[in-house]
Amino acid sequence: MKRLTFLLALLMTFVLGGCASVRRIDSDVTTVVATAAGQNLQGAHYRFERLPSQVNNPEAGLAEQQAEQAMAAVGMVRDDAHASLSVLVGWSSVTYVNDPFGPWGTMGHISVGRGVYPQVGMGMSMRFPQPNQYRREVSLVMRDLRSGQVVYETRASHDGPWADSTPVFATLFQAAMAGFPNPPASPRKVFIDIPR
Repeated sequence: MKRLTFLLALLMTFVLGGCASVRRIDSDVTTVVATAAGQNLQGAHYRFERLPSQVNNPEAGLAEQQAEQAMAAVGMVRDDAHASLSVLVGWSSVTYVNDPFGPWGTMGHISVGRGVYPQVGMGMSMRFPQPNQYRREVSLVMRDLRSGQVVYETRASHDGPWADSTPVFATLFQAAMAGFPNPPASPRKVFIDIPR
């Protein structure tokens, strides 16, 4: 009996430990590289640009910081004074709130049956609340500063139940830069595991 208890405790440790260690963020990524760019983007120096709506937005700094980390991981260098590219960072988040009671709250049902054994019954059922869903999207648009032409555009999005935006956005920027500077031409899924 002690051995069985020990084995069950060991099994529960592995199950709970595995569930609590990481979560997988699956991102839908689309990237377009300008074929006429004629430049090697690997190791390129860049600076950030902002739209007028982003200038006084406090979230812009965090988004740029996360994008900078993702771009540094693939060899790009932030260099405001000697940049050859400008990078426009985009981000958005939408929360879909699920009503825990639906349109009717609890639902009841009555059943009446005929057959070999006549039946009459009543029952009550409850709907269990579903977690909110979050849709987040990021984008990076890289423009050659000499020609003004867009040379690289990438975006990544994720739908899921995770309420903590900061690590999910950071993961989306990593996914958006996956395969840089020669990513697959077609839309793809990128999976990245992050701590819970």
